[in-house]
Amino acid sequence: MTRILVIDDEESIRNTLQEILEYEKYTVDMAAEGAEAMEQLKKNQYNVILCDIKMPNMDGIEVLERAIRIQPTAPVIMISGHGNIDTAVDAIKKGAYDFIEKPLDLNRLLITIKNALDKSTLVEKTKELQQKVSKTYEIIGQSPAIEQVKQMIERVGPTDARVLITGENGTGKELVAHQLHEMSQRAAGAFVEVNCAAIPSELIESELFGHEKGAFTSANKQRKGKFEQANGGTLFLDEIGDMSLSAQSKVLRALQENKISRVGGDKDIDVNVRIIAATNKNMQEEIKNNYFREDLYHRISVILIHVPPLRQRTEDIPELARHFIKQICEEYKIKPLEIADDAIKELQDLPWTGNIREFRNVIERLIILSNNAILGKDVKSFAHPLSTTQKQ
Repeated sequence: MTRILVIDDEESIRNTLQEILEYEKYTVDMAAEGAEAMEQLKKNQYNVILCDIKMPNMDGIEVLERAIRIQPTAPVIMISGHGNIDTAVDAIKKGAYDFIEKPLDLNRLLITIKNALDKSTLVEKTKELQQKVSKTYEIIGQSPAIEQVKQMIERVGPTDARVLITGENGTGKELVAHQLHEMSQRAAGAFVEVNCAAIPSELIESELFGHEKGAFTSANKQRKGKFEQANGGTLFLDEIGDMSLSAQSKVLRALQENKISRVGGDKDIDVNVRIIAATNKNMQEEIKNNYFREDLYHRISVILIHVPPLRQRTEDIPELARHFIKQICEEYKIKPLEIADDAIKELQDLPWTGNIREFRNVIERLIILSNNAILGKDVKSFAHPLSTTQKQ
C-alpha cells in the first residue's frame, strides 16, 4: 500500500490533493502545519511526502530538513505558489526530490509522484542487494587469527591504502577484498575483479587497460579495460603473482602516474582506482627469481594482510559448519540439518588442504548424503570425495 503525506496550510489544496490521490488508489494522510506533520512522520511510514513551502510557524524548508532526518528514504516533493529559482535550488540542495509550482499541473504532479516512487523502490532494492552481498562476503569466525584479520580490515578499509592479501588457495582472500571495499569511501563505486592467473599473458594487458579498434586481429571495436571500469572504485587483482612481467611494468606506471593507455592507443587516460591485490605465492621468492618486479611489490603492499589457513583456526569450525549448513539449506529450500558434536570433532581433525573452499564443499556433500542429522560417522564416510565410490 502506497502512503502519501500532504502538508499544506490551505485546506482547499489539501482536500483537492486528497481527492485526486485517493482516486489514484493512494492512501493519503494530511497535516495543516509543520508540527502536525512531525507527529504523523513519527507514527507512520510514508512512500512520498508533498510539502508546501510557505506555512506559518514552521516553513516548508524546515519541515523538509526534519522529515529527511525522520524518514530519510521517503522522497519529498516541495510545492509552492511563491516559487522562484533560488527557492527551488535551495530545496533540492537540502534533499528535496523535486519542486512544483502552484497552481499545480496535476499530470506533472502524478508523473513526479510515480517517478519518486520508482526511485524509492530502486533504493530499497539496492539496499536489499547490498545486504545480500554483505552476507555473501561475511567473514565467519572468532578465533584470534581471524579476529586479527577483521581488525586490520576495520583499520585499513576506510583509507585509500593499497593492500596485498596473502594466503593459501581457498582461505577467503576475496572475502577480505570485498570487505575492504565495502568499508571504504569508494563503496558506492565499482568493485572490479581480475583473476590474473586465468587470463593468458598475451591478453592480460588488453583486459587491464582496454584496446582500440584494430589494435590486433580480433579487436573489432574499442573496449574499456578493468582500470577504466573501476574508475572511482576498487580494482581487485587476484593472483597477481601470476601476472606477466610486461603487464607488471604497465601496472606500475598506472600506479605511479594514475594514467593508463589502451593497447593500440597513444592517448593517456586518467584513472582513480584503489588497488587491492592477492596472491598465494611467496612474493619474496618470486622477486628473488625475477618473476615479479620488486618496485611493483612495494607499490601494492602498503598494507599486508595474511589470511590464515583453516587448519590454524580449527576453533572456528563449529561456527563455520552451522553457517554453511544454514546457507546451503536455504539454497536447497530445505530445513537446516542439525550437526552432532562428534561430527564437529571429526571435521576439526581433518587437514583441510583446500581450506574454506574445500570445507564448504564437504558440508554441502554431508547435507546431501546424511539422513536427518550430520553425525560423526557421516563425516568419516563422506568427507573425502572418493569415499562414496570407494564403498561401492
